[in-house]
Amino acid sequence: MPLIYCVEDDEDIRELVIYALNNNGFEAKGFEDGNDLFDSPHPDLIILDIMLPGEDGYSILKKLKSSTITSDIPVIMLTAKNSEFDKVKALDMGADDYIEKPFGIMELISRVKAVLRRSSKSKASNKLTYKEITIDYDKYVVLVNNEEISLTHKEFELLYYLMKNQGIVLSRSKIMNEIWGFDYEGETRTIDVHIRTLRLKLGDAGKYIQTVRNVGYKLGD
Repeated sequence: MPLIYCVEDDEDIRELVIYALNNNGFEAKGFEDGNDLFDSPHPDLIILDIMLPGEDGYSILKKLKSSTITSDIPVIMLTAKNSEFDKVKALDMGADDYIEKPFGIMELISRVKAVLRRSSKSKASNKLTYKEITIDYDKYVVLVNNEEISLTHKEFELLYYLMKNQGIVLSRSKIMNEIWGFDYEGETRTIDVHIRTLRLKLGDAGKYIQTVRNVGYKLGD
């Protein structure tokens, strides 16, 4: 069942969208703003308002599309901003569709299905393998020698990012931006701690995560 997030500060609209999606074969979850969006399991599609408290929809869209981890998630803008400039701006930034308020529920459901169809045709496999490690992003599962291991959300995202860039040296700052977000102010020591626990959980396969002195990390040769 496809998972869809609706980021909308108007509670009535948010609940209406969630109700309609849940009654049309989707699993839906609502967010009042973008604060918790990036710490949640990645959905199959995001419905995003532009005028939000705090960080606006354009900024959230930019973050989503700038990260290799979330760039493939399709986004539908659902907003009262109806000028041609706003629509072109959102589409140029990577939005997959743009729906103006007020909107019809059946049209929204139809647009969601259309975007998901396009996404499923173009999206590459999210199952990656390196030697005895297999990570299935769609199922949120990591296997080592065909045995499932338990990772935290950040450990999972970190491993997926390393495996998606096998053999490429990733600097600490790049990893920080991709996994913790552009506005995260934590020290890079956070990355070192997560790498250490990730290696421990991978067991013997943890040796494939290599430290590149004074730069960062890479997975594989």
